[in-house]
Formats: sequence, structure tokens, C-alpha cells
Amino acid sequence: MQFSDRFLNLVQHELSVLDSLGGLENVVIYFAQAKQGKPPILKIIGEMPGNSTKALTPIENDPDLRLPSPDRRWYPLQDGSKLLGVIRVERFASDEEWPEELDQKLHSCSLVLATSLSLELERKIISEQFIQQKEQIQVLIHQLRNPLTALKTYAQLLMRKLGPDNSERDLIEGLLSEQDQVNKYLLALDKLSQPKEISQQIIPSRLLLPPLIQHTEKLELFEILKPLIDRSAATAKLQDRQWLGPKDLPAWLKKESNLSNQVIGEIVANLLENAFKYSPSGSSIGLCFNSSGLCVWDSGDPIDNRLKEKIFMDGFRASSVSNIQGSGIGLTLAKELAEQLGGNLYLSSQPNLFDQALPSNGNAFVLTLPVESMQGKTT
Repeated sequence: MQFSDRFLNLVQHELSVLDSLGGLENVVIYFAQAKQGKPPILKIIGEMPGNSTKALTPIENDPDLRLPSPDRRWYPLQDGSKLLGVIRVERFASDEEWPEELDQKLHSCSLVLATSLSLELERKIISEQFIQQKEQIQVLIHQLRNPLTALKTYAQLLMRKLGPDNSERDLIEGLLSEQDQVNKYLLALDKLSQPKEISQQIIPSRLLLPPLIQHTEKLELFEILKPLIDRSAATAKLQDRQWLGPKDLPAWLKKESNLSNQVIGEIVANLLENAFKYSPSGSSIGLCFNSSGLCVWDSGDPIDNRLKEKIFMDGFRASSVSNIQGSGIGLTLAKELAEQLGGNLYLSSQPNLFDQALPSNGNAFVLTLPVESMQGKTT
């Protein structure tokens, strides 16, 4: 078995401590290596002194070890009832009793090494499982690319058949846009199997959007939000409800911004998903911007005032939506990301307080942002 440097360093440390006690001729630490259908073999993983002139006979070939000796003791390395290894201690020949203090030191050493060896074996198992899962993911990524490429080909052929003036072209364009989003997820998964290549700007706590893995350090935030707006328009059409997308874009959306601000897309994605999932059927849904942030709103019945703070708590779900599938973490994540950006996310029952053109009654999740510090230099 290949042990980690951290574990081997611990073994050497414990041996050096025992060496400093004096009176010990040899200390050998063994690992019990299991063999299928056979008794385990004890393999040396450390010994003291390391440059001993007294070469020890392999443990399985030393008949003297079967005989009791007042100058030899064994200390098992156990994890519960499972024997992981053993410490073999040989002291210089002496007529004196084995010192109690030395025995206690060796017991302590055996406990430390047994615990560390148990953790080392668990690490090895987890590492092997991780490698297997990574290889399986890489195979799945490779296999997914083929049907996705085929879907894109079919969509492009259908687009050609519909012609440039067909009113249904926007549906095919939406399909191609979503296919590009799935490709970004696959690219992100592929990059995750190559940790050294992952951008340091990527924030791990995202749920709905693929991370941006690109070489540039700046981006226009509207590039992130446009696919969400198009997706919302299609969802509203499917649900036979009105979608009111943004009409005017403030300057901060069109200027270059730091790459880390891409999490705004994650916040908006969560808010839009919740709006379509939980607002009453037939109610309007919209996304609106102003100079200090944005809001996702609906014209449904306002959420009870007593729940306005609770809905941002991790795992909280109101009893009125218990029949709708969900985990109760979307709003928690959104609020955490907003605060990481230096902004805030809150719920208002009067959307028109954000913009006079919005309904006076409903639900508006308002995201305020530090737009001044978010902007990069214009090109």
C-alpha cells in the first residue's frame, strides 16, 4: 500500500520520540496487509533505529518470535476489533522489570498510530472512489456530447426548413441557446476533473447556471442575464401567463464588470425559478432594472408579512407550497450571494416602490447592488 507523506512523517515522529526515551534496541511498526484467503502479512512501515546494524529477520520467518521474551513486547494497532498492524518493541537485555512509564508511552504511541492508520486507510478508499467517479464522469461527458451535437444539427435543419420569415423561429433559437448552456455545463464538469485549470474566480456555491470558465477577467452582466430573460419568456408562453421583461437597461448592465459578479446571474435564476414555480397561475411575472439593482416580481397575492424573513432561512418552506417540489435553499443561496457582493436581497409586497410602472400589489424580490464598485473599465 502507498502511504501518504503526512502519515509516514507521523510514523517517523513517533519513532524519534521513542528513541529519545533510551533503553530500546529496536522498534518496528508493521502494517497488516490482507491477502485473499490467507492470513495477513505484516509489512514494515517504519523502524528505529533506521540504520540499525542488527538486521531483523522477516517476522514470518523468525521462529524465535514464537517464544516469550522479557525483552520484547507487542502493541496492537487496532480499530475496534479490526487489527490494522502492530508495534514490535525490543529492549536491550536486562534483568529488570519492564518500566511501567515506558509501557504507558508505548500504549499511547500505539493509540496515535492506530487512529492515524485508520484514517489513512479511509483516505485511500475515498481517494480510489473519487478517481473511479471522476473517470465515470469523464466517460459520461464524452457520451453526452454526441446526442447534444445531434440535437443541435436537427434544430439547425429545422431552422433551415422553417425559413427566415417563419414566426416559430424564436422557439428553435431558444432551443439552440439552451443547448449552448448545456455545453457550458459539460465544459465546467470537464474542467472540474482538471483542478489546476479551474479559474480562481469561480464561486463553488452555484445551483442553476454553469460557471464561466474563460480567460477574460471582465464581462458584461447582460451576457449572463439574457439567456434567463429568453428562457422566462418561453416559460411564460408555455404557462399562458404574461411575461414583462426589462425595457430599459441601466449603464451598469452594459459596462464591463469583474468576473466574480457573474453570481448575479445565479441570484436572478433562483428568483425567476421561484416566481414561475410558486406564484399563482395566471399572475404576471417580470424582471426590472434600475440604477441601483433589479427586482423579480409577480402580481400574485402578497406573501404573508410573518413569512417575509423566514423564507430566506435555510430549508424553510411555507406550508402553502408543501405540495410543490423544492429544497428551500434557493432564496438562502441568493441572499448569501447578494451579501457576498456587498448588496442585499429583500422582499417587498409593493413592486411599484421599485418602479412606478410595476403593480402596486404583489411580490417583488429586490436585489440592491454596489454598482459603482462592480464596474470595470469601459472598452
